[in-house]
Amino acid sequence: MTSSTPKPRGRYFEDFAVGEVLETGRRTVTSTDIVNFACLSGDFNDVHCNHEYAKASPFGEPIAHAPLVFAVAAGLNYASGVNDGTLLAVLGIDKWRMKLPVKHGDTIFVRSVVKALSETSKDDRGVVTFERAFVNQRGEAVQEMEISILYKRRPRG
Repeated sequence: MTSSTPKPRGRYFEDFAVGEVLETGRRTVTSTDIVNFACLSGDFNDVHCNHEYAKASPFGEPIAHAPLVFAVAAGLNYASGVNDGTLLAVLGIDKWRMKLPVKHGDTIFVRSVVKALSETSKDDRGVVTFERAFVNQRGEAVQEMEISILYKRRPRG
């Protein structure tokens, strides 16, 4: 009896094209997410966890931690299948900017534009650089970044 490795559902380096736009599904950020992230990270900053303090802040209510929004976006990318079985490593995140707060009830998705494709010295992998935005239900970018990811190349033979 022979065993076989299942074919990854993710995209290989060769499957991306410069200028291509990819969008994920959507997910609503909840108060529970914010509290759970505070417990996980230990970041109980008043702007995230103190409703009375947050009422007097420019936001009027608690806001999600920036890394929480990033983590939700990472989950949305995984759920899309693009990286499943083909992503090797995140090489770098540059120009990460927080544009708008994410509050309880905001629904976000990820819009990625392929900015560059770079071959590496190893012929079994390549780097895809994306301009990435986390977008809310009003079509506003709440966070933006440039991210470079190392992907497998399509097997030969």
